[in-house]
Amino acid sequence: MASLELVTLIVEKYDEAIEFFVEKLGFELVEDSPSVTSAGHPKRWVVVRPLGGQTGVLLAQADGDEQASIVGTQVAGRVGFLLRVDDFQKAYERMVSGGVEFISPPRTESYGRVAVFLDIAGNRWDLLGPS
Repeated sequence: MASLELVTLIVEKYDEAIEFFVEKLGFELVEDSPSVTSAGHPKRWVVVRPLGGQTGVLLAQADGDEQASIVGTQVAGRVGFLLRVDDFQKAYERMVSGGVEFISPPRTESYGRVAVFLDIAGNRWDLLGPS
């Protein structure tokens, strides 16, 4: 295998999720195209990606009660996504000033600086940077 291209994140609303990832996290909007579900319902193909990154996040609006029930709990309350940055302090301060909710203060671990934040759906992410 050459690379992991996309991971899917179930969200409540496309536009709110795009705003969060682009405006608050600094991701780029790679694609936002009309599409249809396998059942023929209209949907959008929305991909965001960290600037300079290769792996993107497919933002999938919940389709039906079953999918809606897992918004924010896709990884059972664990940290399920890790965002690595070159300048931890700068990214942390930018995200805090942009209204991103951190649920743990920054700390230093053997692998570098880390702080846990919540995305728009309530999923936990690690913000990671060098020591």
